[in-house]
Amino acid sequence: MKNNYNLFTTFLWLIFCLISTVAEADDLLLPKPQQFISKSSDFVLNRINLRTPVLQQEWTDFVVEHGGYVDTHANSIIEVIIVPSLNGVLINQEEAYRMTVNKQKIEIEAVTERGVYWAMQTLAQLADKSKKRTSFHGCEILDWPAFRIRGFMQDVGRSYLPLEELKREIAILSKFKINVFHWHLTENQAWRLQSKIFPMLNDSTNMTRFPGSYYTLEEAKELVAFCKAHQVLLIPEIDMPGHSAAFVRTFRHDMQTPEGMKILKLLLDEICDTFDVPYIHIGTDEVGFTNPQFVPQMVAYVRSKGKKVISWNPGWKYNPGEIDMMQLWSYRGKAQKGIPAIDSRFHYLNHYDTFGDIVALYNSRIYNEEMGNEDLAGVILGVWNDRMLSNEQNIILENNFYPNMLAIAERAWKGGGTEYFDKQGTILPTDENSDVFRDFADFEHRMLWYKEHLFAGYPFAYVKQTNVKWNITDAFPNEGDLRKVFPPEKELNDSYIYEGKQYKVRPAIGAGIYLRHVWGNLVPAFYKDPQEDHTAYAYTYVYSPAKQVVGLWVEFQNYGRSENDLPPLQGKWDYKESRIWINDQEIVPPVWTAIHRKKSSEIALGNENCVTRPPLQVQLNKGWNKVLLKLPVGKFTIDEVRLVKWMFTTVFVTLDGEKAVEGLIYSPEKKL
Repeated sequence: MKNNYNLFTTFLWLIFCLISTVAEADDLLLPKPQQFISKSSDFVLNRINLRTPVLQQEWTDFVVEHGGYVDTHANSIIEVIIVPSLNGVLINQEEAYRMTVNKQKIEIEAVTERGVYWAMQTLAQLADKSKKRTSFHGCEILDWPAFRIRGFMQDVGRSYLPLEELKREIAILSKFKINVFHWHLTENQAWRLQSKIFPMLNDSTNMTRFPGSYYTLEEAKELVAFCKAHQVLLIPEIDMPGHSAAFVRTFRHDMQTPEGMKILKLLLDEICDTFDVPYIHIGTDEVGFTNPQFVPQMVAYVRSKGKKVISWNPGWKYNPGEIDMMQLWSYRGKAQKGIPAIDSRFHYLNHYDTFGDIVALYNSRIYNEEMGNEDLAGVILGVWNDRMLSNEQNIILENNFYPNMLAIAERAWKGGGTEYFDKQGTILPTDENSDVFRDFADFEHRMLWYKEHLFAGYPFAYVKQTNVKWNITDAFPNEGDLRKVFPPEKELNDSYIYEGKQYKVRPAIGAGIYLRHVWGNLVPAFYKDPQEDHTAYAYTYVYSPAKQVVGLWVEFQNYGRSENDLPPLQGKWDYKESRIWINDQEIVPPVWTAIHRKKSSEIALGNENCVTRPPLQVQLNKGWNKVLLKLPVGKFTIDEVRLVKWMFTTVFVTLDGEKAVEGLIYSPEKKL
């Protein structure tokens, strides 16, 4: 009996160890692989016999970076094998890989060099550097991307970014299997690509923003090579015939005129010779077509140079065979059978807030499909700063660039999701045991681990929000009086009677909550049918283990980077009369750095958005601290702000704004 008991307990222990190993080995992978099986033995890196037909230098650097060295006589082996195909891979064989990590050997099989590169990125995430020697968790992985295009776009036509900044973004995002950089090079404000044929195109007098800033042809070639080294496809975009005021200022000809077309073809000669890439993006969006031959001729001309052509949709209308790929830029964009599509419809970071939209982004199916197919290529997130932003730091911070890119890195690689962006919306479920909540919380955990361990020194505006809990009231009618006082300001309850009507409270989770989304009812928010001229209240209690001074991120209008909205008046949070109290003491807004009263896209944002200013310093008492927010709204469009965001962001952070304050418990019910 005793022996049986010992056998049983040993069996349970082995099971426990296996489960623990699975959790430990798979806990931080981002994106998560399609198939993962944990093994009990780890591979310890020391002397390595490296056998690879591709990426020899990259693998050598990898070994050295992780504390080992290459020795052809070593017993520990890293072997790469190029195979014709991989069984079990459902789609995108050219990026797939199979990897086995055992005690003595790491074996990688892939169809192409790109698949090998992605395997290397996964292996790096499996590294455990906690001991004297780096080890890699034992496992078997079969992995492939659900979508073949997983990318981001920087609009450098409007907002010039230095070449080194672009390289920095490309390099670190390739570690998470982002494989496309879309380079929007021309705009009304400036033509950012050098022309040696027409040097006046790059003259500062022909640029209205960041004058004199452009990329040389040599820099363009350098960036193409840099992208290739990181297995990233560079897609250059020369927008035509719209968004071309810089062209018109230079040549005094519209692109659609015979003279403009002649000039443009000479420029395309130069561009196609410069870019050793398969695709050229020609735009064709947001313009009236005066010459019906313009687009067909430009497509034909680019194709004659050996390039494939991408075009925006909505834009010029194509039949299958007349264009090589379409990029859907608005919710009106529809994929067409026979033309591969890139989904960028709700993927405009310049409108996103810090905390709410990433929830919708992570949960969203790409074009509402489980995975890609011949007609659905993937997704590109865009940074369209119609408004002037003063520096690259703010471009990255205010657009919450890296957190959003990690969200799409996982979704575009793994596939799946719940519903499309405009169906599920930005609100986390309050059932913390639901699959949707647990999946996002797991992603958040992994994302924040990489923020700490890989993105140190990068602008990364995100802290944990899945523990931030609120009660939010039904909205009271304020009849246009934004200062009107309602019962929650006098006493907090689970429900209220006001003018004979009952107003209840409902829970919400998140550091940022949309009561009504910036895109109105197109994207679901906390209120199913939000109405103008109403006032809501949100409250919670925050338990602090000690009396302490902490930082506070708070805002009630996240300023979009594509709007020329006016900054708030001094002493006011916004134009909605929003207010916040901590322990019944009102928190006043900071001194706003932007004080202009004339709307202009050429006046940069100041410190309106909370992530680009030092956190407010506030005191938390030991024990429970009351946090109350008053959230009025008048009209959804006002003179000062075109797209009123009925929302709030509130979370306690370290004084430097880098992390959430540890040890805090957010609970409207004061539950420890």
